[in-house]
Amino acid sequence: MSGPDRSLKTFFVLLAGALIFIYYTSRSLPATVASHFNAAGIPNGFMPRTTYLLVMLVVVLLPPILLVLLPRMALRNSGARINVPHRDYWLAPERREHTVQIISQHTTRFAGLLIGFLCYAHWLVVYANSSTPPTLSSGWLLAGLVAFMGLTVRWLFRLMGRFRVIEQE
Repeated sequence: MSGPDRSLKTFFVLLAGALIFIYYTSRSLPATVASHFNAAGIPNGFMPRTTYLLVMLVVVLLPPILLVLLPRMALRNSGARINVPHRDYWLAPERREHTVQIISQHTTRFAGLLIGFLCYAHWLVVYANSSTPPTLSSGWLLAGLVAFMGLTVRWLFRLMGRFRVIEQE
């Protein structure tokens, strides 16, 4: 199996695992879920468990799938505008397909990163609701955000770095 196909397969396995994780961990939530918290970790928004579960499944499913499918669909068009470093080189007809594969693979990886962060946020909500009264750990949320942003910056530099080096012909 080629690289792009493998990353897509891995993405869908990860997505399925995330949906299963959210479904099963949501079963331990109370009937009314503290689903929104202020900066101090105090709940200020509630919803029924079933509604929370549906919202989380959509939030974990839709954005990552859009991150994977939209670039693939848009870049399939030969007239699609692609902004990469050294674009004359990387978008030359003999390299354009490879460039599209690189971008597709990288957006798929970022979608996997997003799935991981969304599952982490869900876990924090599940953990917050396991105590009485529910309290979200602002420190753990901040740590997760910092880690996610750091990994996002790393991903972005790796993507852009992939196009900095011009291959020798």
